Amino acid sequence: MDKQFLSVVMPVYNEKNTVLKIIDKVLKLDIVKEIVVVDDGSGDGTRDVLRDAKFDPRVRVILHEKNSGKGAALRTGFKSVSGEVVVVQDADLEYDPQEFIEMAKPIQEGLADVVYGSRLSGGKPQRVHMFWHKMGNNFLSFLTNFLYNSTLSDMETCYKMFRRSVVDGITIRSNGFSVEPELTAKILKNKSLRIYEMPISYYGRSYAEGKKISWKHGISALATLLKYRFVN
Repeated sequence: MDKQFLSVVMPVYNEKNTVLKIIDKVLKLDIVKEIVVVDDGSGDGTRDVLRDAKFDPRVRVILHEKNSGKGAALRTGFKSVSGEVVVVQDADLEYDPQEFIEMAKPIQEGLADVVYGSRLSGGKPQRVHMFWHKMGNNFLSFLTNFLYNSTLSDMETCYKMFRRSVVDGITIRSNGFSVEPELTAKILKNKSLRIYEMPISYYGRSYAEGKKISWKHGISALATLLKYRFVN
């Protein structure tokens, strides 16, 4: 692989206070070839922040005219990448891009086609909060493993890294947060893919601090997992 082989797709919605900070963190990694920032119709001033910023040439900004959801933003971003490896990065500060270096190694070494960064497998710093959120995540991961005969500990993680050929072979139909179980279901159903999981750190936010995932998204994830077990 080239020294710069990683394309980072960053869906953004109402993150004016953190988006430039996380872009800066990602750009500090030598392996990053490009960041494709997709603003999904933000209404809090994020778009102005992105328009006014003087970015490194590796940064490309795409603006959705209206809010369509994380899945729609990823669909746009995945179509625009050129790197050999693709990873998803949220626009908040809950995840540390330094983890990309370790996550990429199984792919670089020819062992993996997909690598999940697990917040729930231990070994890295984790913020201690939101018990019911964790229980919901555990249940969805258990259901994933039951339905798809897998051993993932954190299906809902943002940090999903793929060879670009994997991304090119997936048609994303979900517009919202259901993109996470949809991607996982379609990856696990493809028995030719080698999937690995590695522990990552997690600096989770509270709802007061801007967290967007709620129990309603859990119900949608449940329905999505069941749906794609039986349809493509």
